[in-house]
Amino acid sequence: MTDKVIENNQVTIMGEIVSTFTYSHEIFGEGFYMVDVKVKRLSDSFDIIPMMVSERLLDVNANYIGYNVEVNGQFRSYNRHEERKNKLILSVFAREVSFVDEIEESARTNQIYLDGYICKPPIYRKTPLGREIADLLLAVNRPYGKSDYIPCICWGRNARFASGFEVGEKCSIWGRIQSREYMKKIDEQQAEKRVAYEVSVSKLEVEREEF
Repeated sequence: MTDKVIENNQVTIMGEIVSTFTYSHEIFGEGFYMVDVKVKRLSDSFDIIPMMVSERLLDVNANYIGYNVEVNGQFRSYNRHEERKNKLILSVFAREVSFVDEIEESARTNQIYLDGYICKPPIYRKTPLGREIADLLLAVNRPYGKSDYIPCICWGRNARFASGFEVGEKCSIWGRIQSREYMKKIDEQQAEKRVAYEVSVSKLEVEREEF
């Protein structure tokens, strides 16, 4: 059962560690820490993706800044309570981490596969230049009755297709994890820069029951 559930959330990223470890939490005496991984895109830009790692997997007291890693795991979420409301925190939960000397130009450095359920009505819109976008929120089941809630963004034909999805439908998604900076308005005078994480969808399928 556990293996089957893990198959529905698979992530591989390759990139450079660009931060030190910060403590996150402890479960049954096992400490978990956060570290940032810089993952190149096909263009000259990059994504900074947070990775959660067990102290049993890496030496969290060491400084690995500048080291290249390949990480296999899952994209997970949890709710952190702040400013009188819950904030969805997303990170790659590492199951395997290996160091690599260099990352080849042709390497597929950022891949994700998710199989879950649509848990909010899709939000479909067009940019001022007419580009079609659809936002999805996918609930991906974990063992022991938990779920991860993963924001996904679709473009063009995929956005048009996704706009017709209904809450509760089962959906498979292939794509990559991306980070995106935005300005959060605090009050009339203040705004602060924040980072959102989401899955940029390259392919998606929906399972509909035959009648």
